[in-house]
Amino acid sequence: MKDNTRTWKSRFKSFLLKVLLGVIVLCALTLWICSWTYSEGTRAGQLIKISEKGVFFKTNEGELNMGGLRMGNPNDGLEGNLWQFSVLDEGIIKELERAEGKRVKLSYKERYKSMPWQGETNYFITNVEVIDY
Repeated sequence: MKDNTRTWKSRFKSFLLKVLLGVIVLCALTLWICSWTYSEGTRAGQLIKISEKGVFFKTNEGELNMGGLRMGNPNDGLEGNLWQFSVLDEGIIKELERAEGKRVKLSYKERYKSMPWQGETNYFITNVEVIDY
């Protein structure tokens, strides 16, 4: 009977170890895939907001008014053409705070998915350039 108990415990430990290893590999794969850059580009407009948001994870988020209007919900009519983005770098946050209310050109990288501690959007700002008229 002791041999059966030992065999059962051994199988159970082996099963748990395989499940734990699978979860670790799945988490690592998810983090790796989410760090891929989907697209890169620039957008220009008036920087209207930069703020820190979040309950558990504090992230830095902003909005850019790209000008013009777009159709929203047919019942709501026209709305402003706003673009929301996230910021990871402290230096860029400081630049954005100084440029708030001004026309800017923002370089960004778009990722497939952002983790909750990175930001609310998939767009991450990599460079800020104030546009002088």
